[in-house]
Amino acid sequence: MSDHWIIFPVVVPAVTATILLLFARTSIEKQRIISVVSTMAQLGVAFTLLNQASSGEIQPYLIGAWQPPFGIILVLDRLSAFMVVLTAIVATVTLFYAVQGWDRRGANFHALFQFQLMGLMGAFLTGDLFNLFVFFEVLLISSYGLLLHGGSDDQIRAGIHYVIFNLAGSGLFLIGVGLLYATTGTVNMADLAVKVAEVPADDVALVRAGGLILMVVFSVKAALLPLYFWLPATYSSASAPVAALFAIMSKVGVYSIIRVFTIIFGAEGGEVSGIAEPWLLPLALATLALGTLGALAARELRRLAAYLVIASVGTMLTAVALGGVASLAAAIYYMAHSTFILAALFLLADLIGRERGEVHDRLEPAPTVAQPVLLGVLFLTAGVAVTGLPPLSGFVGKVLILSSALEVPSARWVFAVVLVAGLLSIVAVGRAGSTLFWSTSDGESTAGAVPRSAFAPPVILLLVAIAMAMFAGRVVDYATATAAQLVDPHGYIEAVFEAGADLPESEAHGPEHGPEHGPEATP
Repeated sequence: MSDHWIIFPVVVPAVTATILLLFARTSIEKQRIISVVSTMAQLGVAFTLLNQASSGEIQPYLIGAWQPPFGIILVLDRLSAFMVVLTAIVATVTLFYAVQGWDRRGANFHALFQFQLMGLMGAFLTGDLFNLFVFFEVLLISSYGLLLHGGSDDQIRAGIHYVIFNLAGSGLFLIGVGLLYATTGTVNMADLAVKVAEVPADDVALVRAGGLILMVVFSVKAALLPLYFWLPATYSSASAPVAALFAIMSKVGVYSIIRVFTIIFGAEGGEVSGIAEPWLLPLALATLALGTLGALAARELRRLAAYLVIASVGTMLTAVALGGVASLAAAIYYMAHSTFILAALFLLADLIGRERGEVHDRLEPAPTVAQPVLLGVLFLTAGVAVTGLPPLSGFVGKVLILSSALEVPSARWVFAVVLVAGLLSIVAVGRAGSTLFWSTSDGESTAGAVPRSAFAPPVILLLVAIAMAMFAGRVVDYATATAAQLVDPHGYIEAVFEAGADLPESEAHGPEHGPEHGPEATP
């Protein structure tokens, strides 16, 4: 049974979404029960997978018992298990926020939410590029629906830009995968890692073009400069729980860059080894700088949080670009920190806006909120963490990144941009806090107090981030072991092909087992 846990994060939300569509005309209470139970089950499965992966064993799952590189394959390793847990935690917390009223603002919220989880989980677990594209499309199509949930003019306008931009990215994705398939005959990541390193000289240019096109596609998903223009309007116009869930969606692009450019185009990639290195560090630093400037110029708290998402992407990819185990471990730690904190900040922006009445979260004077102490303490905690001030997880993450940059030639640029951006983010968040809680206008807000139950989700996310700082040693140890697994792709490749070799002859499918089982079989 333990071998089959790997497919549960994909199957459970897919089945749940289908059931929810059948119950679409029933009461919202029944839909909530189904969705919450399913998401809680996914959280339990995620921690089960994390426990399995913590041993260091890489576990492939061959769907339909097709031998690699044929058929669909899922692969559980430290990184994929870590990302599945991040997704499950954020999804569970944001769903509890959504069921307090947000899910009533449009049809099929819970079905779309589950399809979104299916796409996210599949993207983190898949072992081949084409199915990465498939899961990208699943999560993007469901995110289109979630973004438009509520149907405001701002959401529709942002949704059009979002759809156009990402459809273009999807087209490029197919072109990039097509180029790699045309030159190597495979889309399985483990098989690509072997064949790309041995590609004939005549095909090197095509493989390089395919890899760089994938880099562009993943940069769109991650919102890396100059392809981030869709994100601020999209995230700031989405409903609060959707924006909080989107905090993990931007990490899909970062994850894909880490996965593809360590396994396929890593140190063992032959003529195309490290093809992203000349571009990644300068673009990451520029993304961090411009994301921070955008936060400084933001006039709404939600837009400020959206620009901080961009800045966090720049910070993570700066660490990825530095190369090596220490910097990758720092990127993985920072990825978890930024996911929890930014999701909490989007929820807090909504809570603050609901108590400010018509002004909502605009950074301008308004009557004092009904619960200034509680909201102020939560905002201060989130602000300290997101700007990297001690003693919370953001500080730990930035120390890890800067420590890993000490020996690289570009260390002065990394230190300068990271530290200056950190200072400007302190100014941006501090200005927002002073406007929201100190620069108040005369009179009392007519909005009233938000129910205390609505505070539980952001509090939980902040507590998780605090726990990451308190138990930083354990998290960093896991991240370091994960990074070590990534920089040495031999274990991943061997595990994938050994899984096919270990199948009983009666169960294994593939061309070598007869024409009736292979892709050329007659229907």
